[in-house]
Amino acid sequence: MMEGNALRTMIGLCTVILVTAAMRAADAVFAPIAVALFVIALVRPVQRGVQAKAGAGVAALATMVLALVMVGVLAVLSAWAFGRVGQWTIVNAATLQALYGQKLTLLQDAGVPAEALAGLFDMRFLVRLAQQVTAQLQGVLSFTTVTLVFVILGLLEVDVARRQLEALRASPGAAALLRAASRTGQKLRGYMAVRTAMSIITGLAVWAFARAMGLELAEEWGIIAFVLNYIPFIGPLVATVFPTAFAALQFGTWQVALTVFATLQVIQFLLGSYIEPRLAGRRLAVSPFLVLVAVFLGFFVWGIIGAFIGVPVLIAILCILEEFEESRWAARLLSGRDADLPLLPPGEGSRRAEAAGSRSG
Repeated sequence: MMEGNALRTMIGLCTVILVTAAMRAADAVFAPIAVALFVIALVRPVQRGVQAKAGAGVAALATMVLALVMVGVLAVLSAWAFGRVGQWTIVNAATLQALYGQKLTLLQDAGVPAEALAGLFDMRFLVRLAQQVTAQLQGVLSFTTVTLVFVILGLLEVDVARRQLEALRASPGAAALLRAASRTGQKLRGYMAVRTAMSIITGLAVWAFARAMGLELAEEWGIIAFVLNYIPFIGPLVATVFPTAFAALQFGTWQVALTVFATLQVIQFLLGSYIEPRLAGRRLAVSPFLVLVAVFLGFFVWGIIGAFIGVPVLIAILCILEEFEESRWAARLLSGRDADLPLLPPGEGSRRAEAAGSRSG
């Protein structure tokens, strides 16, 4: 018996490794599909509500427009903010180079050996960095276009897929997948509602602080903080480090840079580690360790898109594991819940989701 369990465990691990490798090798296909499914889960209540009043055609069109606006706004804001920072860096490259040289001179005068740092920052480095940022932005826009195509096709077939699963309710697997899909959509919408609200507040707070400090590109730093806040851990860190580095070069004093860094860290901590968990509640909570693993594993597999979609994929996996008796122990282990907090029985989450949808409708 133990040998059989060990064999199944090894087969499962090998399957996970092979699937991960396949998703990384075919990221151009799997990444847009994953993001498209995520977007469909977010806009599905709109499609269902409009369809009940105006028909399937109008509902599909309205939902497609909403999905286009959601994805397009984030893509355009990201391209504008990062593009502006890249352009500003190139235009002011000579000034930044001179400021960097002054800092090295001050370090050397203070007896700090800084010769090794002299070649780390030059105009050629800035130009290469700006070119890389431009190439990444072009890739994001192309990815957004492909994702929207998958979203449109998925919205046209989501009702057909639901009816097919409902027709197989006699099959325990099909019924469990239908319940898991309902619970996943409910949790993802709650997750994104809280994270969007926190991202907006974070962006406004960063913009207000940068403007009060007189930091260049205050609006851009606010938008970057808003966009990157959707990526746990990595996003807030990048949104803090970059303005700090620019503040050090712009103002020329480490005291100002330290003030910028400390203040941005306080903003990120209060909003991301104190307020957001209380708004999300225990129902959306997962293990912080698993969240970090999901972000870094997603980044390893699909880059920045994977870091963004990693936590939603983790939420979907937990919902699926909770619906099968054989895997409920894994869902409990990965959820980060205390032992005295029971998991929902199979079907309870979907019934609550349907009740909430009927009340909102």
